[in-house]
Amino acid sequence: MGETRVSGVEIERKWLVDQAPAEALAAPSEAIEQGYLTVGADGAETRVRRRGERCFLTVKSGSGMTRAEHEIALTREQFDALWPATVGARLVKRRHVLSGEDGRVIELDVYAGALAGLVVAEVEFDDPWGAESFLPPYWFGPEVTDDARYKNHRLATEGRPPA
Repeated sequence: MGETRVSGVEIERKWLVDQAPAEALAAPSEAIEQGYLTVGADGAETRVRRRGERCFLTVKSGSGMTRAEHEIALTREQFDALWPATVGARLVKRRHVLSGEDGRVIELDVYAGALAGLVVAEVEFDDPWGAESFLPPYWFGPEVTDDARYKNHRLATEGRPPA
């Protein structure tokens, strides 16, 4: 089995992006495939993800801006064994990683397949105070951190919300 990669708390905010600047779309990127094994009514989820050639199993719990997250690396064989269990609960996206003006890392997810046309920016923070005081760049659209329709597990199972 793989070793633990992340264990702890994730503090993250999320925004829709209507038009990302060219420099954001030119930032280094990786293809991501992820599928959900379980999704609880309380927001808890278990997913598998392939990001480039790396594979992971992730368990998240809680809701809103701050969530508990535990992630372990999987071998490609382990990922391939679990992937069939995610039929009907998958998504594909390209993640561009860039630095914002304040030095914070911005992850720009450009969705493909059934979610084509959806673009979301995510920013992770070390603490809730940094998250609350963050001023998003001009090109970020409406914030959807607390909009359950834009949680990845909902996008994977229900598709893109109506505008």
